[in-house]
Amino acid sequence: MNGLHILAEFHDCAGERRLLLDADALAALCRDACSGAGLEVVAAAFHQFPGAGATGALVLAESHLAIHTWPELDAASFDLYVCNHSRDNRAAAEAAYDSLRAALRPRRIVRREVMRGEIAPGARAADGVIERRLTTID
Repeated sequence: MNGLHILAEFHDCAGERRLLLDADALAALCRDACSGAGLEVVAAAFHQFPGAGATGALVLAESHLAIHTWPELDAASFDLYVCNHSRDNRAAAEAAYDSLRAALRPRRIVRREVMRGEIAPGARAADGVIERRLTTID
């Protein structure tokens, strides 16, 4: 289950406005970003908020991409998680991220990365459960 989980907020987006306003355009962008990066889209669900932005998710063979837009703020937030079960998919995650960034053209980005599935060598717990909590607040 190890892999890269990118959590990002794009602010002051200067890309095509319809990408923030239209669920169909947003879905096409997300599909193209993922398939262009070599990720396999297996299902999709996108929703248009009347007079507002859109939200959506792609289920990938490698995991998922979830995105939400706020056209009134020229912003979008998303998370992209790719597992490394049969191969290292970090380059694919970065390529999909770069496609989204290129299309939405944010002037300001907040990005967090979480490497998932890593357990410290030698870590043990008395009851057999290893728990590691990380919280960040900006």
